[in-house]
Amino acid sequence: MRTDNSQHLLAATRRRSARARQQVQEALKQLGQTTQPVTVSELARRSGVSRSWLYTQPDLLEQLQRRKLPGKTAPTGPDVRASEASIHRRLELAHKRIRQLTDENIRLEERLARAHGALREARH
Repeated sequence: MRTDNSQHLLAATRRRSARARQQVQEALKQLGQTTQPVTVSELARRSGVSRSWLYTQPDLLEQLQRRKLPGKTAPTGPDVRASEASIHRRLELAHKRIRQLTDENIRLEERLARAHGALREARH
């Protein structure tokens, strides 16, 4: 049976997240010194992270909102629609994530089955 290396994956994920947060903080400082409008897209581009990841970080979004220039806000609400290319890209990413999760579920089910088999064997 393989050893459980999930702690290494968790540690790597934490390091990657901390690095991304640091990159966003640096980009926020740089954008705060400019006169151009500050958007999630611009912040993501400058910091090298995805917009979707930024949207999962409410504290960073709040900092971005505080730094936005007055009177230069992007339109929001039900009348604003995503472009067709944007929708296709989001759908493509969603399908990719579903495939990843499906593969992970299969691997976990196999590990669970092996663990059940080992327990059954150990009892007899």
